[in-house]
Amino acid sequence: MNFFEVLWSIIAVFFLFAYLMLLFQIFADIFRDDSMNGWLKAVWIFFLLFVPYLTALVYVIARGRGMAARNARRAHEMEEHTADYIRRTAGNQSATEQISSAKTMLDEGLITNDEFGRLKAKALA
Repeated sequence: MNFFEVLWSIIAVFFLFAYLMLLFQIFADIFRDDSMNGWLKAVWIFFLLFVPYLTALVYVIARGRGMAARNARRAHEMEEHTADYIRRTAGNQSATEQISSAKTMLDEGLITNDEFGRLKAKALA
């Protein structure tokens, strides 16, 4: 194998992976898009399977702006969900509430006196 064959192989593999990434992105966008009905989604998928390069080009030209907007909206929603999850799990209890919660667990027999002492010390720290 000479240098140009290796170079050509590298370029071909790069474009194959780039095309596959675009194809997966288009499939994901088709299934996430709530504005399209099922028949229109089926038509796009049919053409993506049987005329893939031309259909991918047409899809990106015709629906590329909406595709970017849907991706940005989805990223924003995921960021909000993550922030909400962090707020819920981190908790905003004061030291008094933490000690009260630990005392309730002690009274119910869920923790021992030593564990209660550690929780109390942690809450007061």
